Amino acid sequence: MNENRMNMKRGAAILFVIFALLFFVLFTRFLFIQVSGKADGHSLKNEALQKYLRTDVLESKRGTIYDQHGSVIAEDTTSFTLAAILDPSMTTNPKKPKHVTDPEKTAKVLAKYIDMDRSEIEKRLKKKGAFQVEFGKQGRDLSNSVKKKIEAEKLPGIIFLRDSKRFYPNGKFASHLIGFTQKLEQKKGSQILHHTVGQMGIEKTYEDYLRGKDGKIQYTSDLWGYLLQDKKQMIQEPDDGDDIYLTIDTKIQTFLEDALNEVEKEYRPGKAFAIVADAKTGKILAMGQRPTFHPDTREGLGRNWSNDLVEYSFEPGSTMKIFTLAAAIEEGAFHPNELYKSGRYKVGREAVRDHNGGQGWGTITYLEGVQRSSNVAMANLLEKMGPEVFRQYLDDFHFGQKTGIRLPNEAKGQILYNYPLEQVTTAFGQGTTVTAMQLVQAATAIANDGKMMRPYVIDKIVDDKTNKAIVKHGPEKVGEPISKETAEKTREVLKSVTTAEHGTGQIYQIQGYEVAGKTGTAQMPNPKGGYLHGVNNYIFSFLGMAPAKNPQLVVYAAVAQPKLNGEAGSVPVSKIFNPVMRNSLQYLNIEPKQTPAAKAIQLKDFADENLSEVVGELKADKIEPIVMGTGKTVVSQSPEADSTILQGEKVILQTDGTVTMPNMENWSLRDVMKAASLVGLKVSYTGEGYVASQNIKPGAPIKKGQKLILKLMKQEEKLLFDQQEKERKQEEEEIQKQETEENQESPTEENQEPPTE
Repeated sequence: MNENRMNMKRGAAILFVIFALLFFVLFTRFLFIQVSGKADGHSLKNEALQKYLRTDVLESKRGTIYDQHGSVIAEDTTSFTLAAILDPSMTTNPKKPKHVTDPEKTAKVLAKYIDMDRSEIEKRLKKKGAFQVEFGKQGRDLSNSVKKKIEAEKLPGIIFLRDSKRFYPNGKFASHLIGFTQKLEQKKGSQILHHTVGQMGIEKTYEDYLRGKDGKIQYTSDLWGYLLQDKKQMIQEPDDGDDIYLTIDTKIQTFLEDALNEVEKEYRPGKAFAIVADAKTGKILAMGQRPTFHPDTREGLGRNWSNDLVEYSFEPGSTMKIFTLAAAIEEGAFHPNELYKSGRYKVGREAVRDHNGGQGWGTITYLEGVQRSSNVAMANLLEKMGPEVFRQYLDDFHFGQKTGIRLPNEAKGQILYNYPLEQVTTAFGQGTTVTAMQLVQAATAIANDGKMMRPYVIDKIVDDKTNKAIVKHGPEKVGEPISKETAEKTREVLKSVTTAEHGTGQIYQIQGYEVAGKTGTAQMPNPKGGYLHGVNNYIFSFLGMAPAKNPQLVVYAAVAQPKLNGEAGSVPVSKIFNPVMRNSLQYLNIEPKQTPAAKAIQLKDFADENLSEVVGELKADKIEPIVMGTGKTVVSQSPEADSTILQGEKVILQTDGTVTMPNMENWSLRDVMKAASLVGLKVSYTGEGYVASQNIKPGAPIKKGQKLILKLMKQEEKLLFDQQEKERKQEEEEIQKQETEENQESPTEENQEPPTE
């Protein structure tokens, strides 16, 4: 028994020692943790802080893109992301559910507001084990109006997460210049962050300026994530992106977009593009193209990713003759009244032809050659200057070089000038390729008295904090290829292209303003070699400036492969150039040309007087006499004697003998009525404006009571009509000539401009 008691004491002592050791170890461990604050090498304080420390992202705002007047072109705006709560535990009151209770009904309703199939929505709403689901890009970037409509449906479990999106308030508006942005996902720990990144145009090129830097907020929370009282917040403010101001003028850009829309709708061209530039500074006031896309939806983007105005190089056609002419004037090789033989020009064993099939217009002056867009005239001027001299001018005008406009992927074109034939064809705009921006830059030298200005589209970049410009661009002269005198003479000759009887640019006349410029028609390369054939397979263009005496604007417009319905290729181009130039000049308050006040003249009674004397007297007073009759004595007149008329008006004179019909083309209806009343004609007409056609041929005898049928047209319609008739006759003459010639073309035939020039 004593032995058992001893064993029990021994066992108790051992247990005591063991528990004492355990207590000592635990106490020592506790004391160590208490003193050091560490366990297993981890700082318990930091672990606790990490567990209850919350970090949220404070999103930065992307920089805004403005026009030169501060109108918004692209900006960040509030948007919403659609989400659905699926976890039933979120509902505490069955009468007011906080989760999706009816996936089928919810899917049916949501399908009306987001671009997602009902079945796909329903599939997401039935996802097992998910607390919350979203709906991809279809459920993001929702506007406030869409949010309110969905909220009005009172769908349980449907919530909205506040977000921001890039907004382009003008829609299709210089889209290839501005570009667009896209939200890219980035996983950071358990969070999925969305970053807006520029994908094209200025949005991409100036990403480093536009992109902001996100901030963050850190705070200590309780177990449920609520901010603990008396705990400090740590805030790192976001750094917003910088703002960009363009040289673009929203009003002028709108004029251009509207014109391009009309041409695209009516002619469905392969390409159409245009630029409006300040002639004195090189500022790009507007630039646009078709096809284009909507930067918000990206609709249409797949048709063309390129900014054609800087990335697309093409043969310019006769617009290049502007610079050949300027070089020839500078070198003293152009004499407007000097004669040359038009039609063909031999280059070795080959020949180039004028655009009417090489028929030409006989022996004409060089001035008329420019007006008619004669290739042979340019070939002769090149010969007079010397090919080496003109090659230097090509460099001086910066062809074959990038303009440096600071836009991505700018092309520099290619000067083909190795052989005599290439040198000649370059002089009239074939073979060598250019960009639209190069043509505009070179044209500023003509418009700006010899000083060539670099085109630029970024006015300034402004720091978001200081509101001060950190980048600023301004007018920059990049060369002076010709003198002031040469520029003035060139503009005078180019003005005659739009005003002269034989000018190919008559259709580009603008009422109240004188336009100087040059038409262009160039064949398009065939991917399989050679050139495309057919009346539609050309790039039709016009490079013009106005007012001609002191240009303020340079406008280049081009239309490639329009679907023409019997019209000349210049017609769709004029529907871009004319309204854009006219509206822009008026918007900029550039005064139209003032016409001198006409002197008032009181008419005498010319009855029984000699016709030739009366005609001479009226012409001396700057009054236009219209003779109706084959006699030599005046019988009656309209207006009557003692009437007061202004210089430039018409006086109708009826003579003895047979009464004959005058040519009433371009007459006003008022003048027609004066003549009809005088000789007793009955007038019937359609349309409005000025006389375009008449049923009684000029010079034909007429009788009292005979019916005169007229077709009236407005001035612009009449110009189009005249141009089409002129080109139709040229085409008929060319067809007749080709039928009589041998069925063999010149080796350079496909490099010539078609009769539509």
